[in-house]
Amino acid sequence: MSVAREFEAANAKYAASFTKGNLPLPPARKVAVVACMDARLDPARALGLEEGDAHVIRNAGGRVTDAIRSLVISQQLLGTREIVILHHTDCGMLTFTDDVIRDKIRSELKQNADHIAFLPFKDLRQSVLDDIEILKQNPLILDVPITGYLYEVETGKIVRVE
Repeated sequence: MSVAREFEAANAKYAASFTKGNLPLPPARKVAVVACMDARLDPARALGLEEGDAHVIRNAGGRVTDAIRSLVISQQLLGTREIVILHHTDCGMLTFTDDVIRDKIRSELKQNADHIAFLPFKDLRQSVLDDIEILKQNPLILDVPITGYLYEVETGKIVRVE
């Protein structure tokens, strides 16, 4: 059974007391957060964000390569001037390689995904450092503060990666 009906009921309650319809389009704190899509990570709660504070861009692993388009729009059209990268412990991206997922797709879906870089990693801390460097070297990304963190799914704490 789909969860869509549950979402619709939850949204009806949310909308009934909604008071933030007049927030400006640009994020108030001028920050873009690139975070993993893992369901155990709630970037707004972990970082103390409210609606309207930040752009939160999520994808598998929180990889910046997948977020470049969104970051350019965030900076160029909506004025963000800081970037935060948020990876996390016990990440699924540590559990496979491109070859493993490509073989699975070939076997189960009878499709070829060789053209897709799934961006897994073997070292969590290094993945954050690599993503920081990717952004610093990208000519489409402004020279702004970039901070990397590891979110500990076990404790809820963030740990700065330098």
